[in-house]
Amino acid sequence: MCIGIPMQVAEVFPGHARCRSGTEEHLIDIGLVGAIAPGTWVMTFLGAAREVMSEAEALRSRSAVEALAALMRGENVDIDAAFPDLAGRTPQLPEHLHTPEAL
Repeated sequence: MCIGIPMQVAEVFPGHARCRSGTEEHLIDIGLVGAIAPGTWVMTFLGAAREVMSEAEALRSRSAVEALAALMRGENVDIDAAFPDLAGRTPQLPEHLHTPEAL
């Protein structure tokens, strides 16, 4: 399984950007997202930016990733606070996974 990490662009180079995630910095391939500016938030997977995102989306995603890391360390986590978009609702299959009988 691959987990996306939201990062903020600090500096842009041809085809790459130096991005920050907390206190860590990484050189990220930006070929899939095109021209971006410092301050832009991107979702990264395996060293490459896959999409540009808003700051609110990035902070919500970062909170979820931090909650998963805390769970892996054996810490108690408020799951509803870490995943507010999932709290209090029944999980739904994406439309493309519905069978004709299920519709």
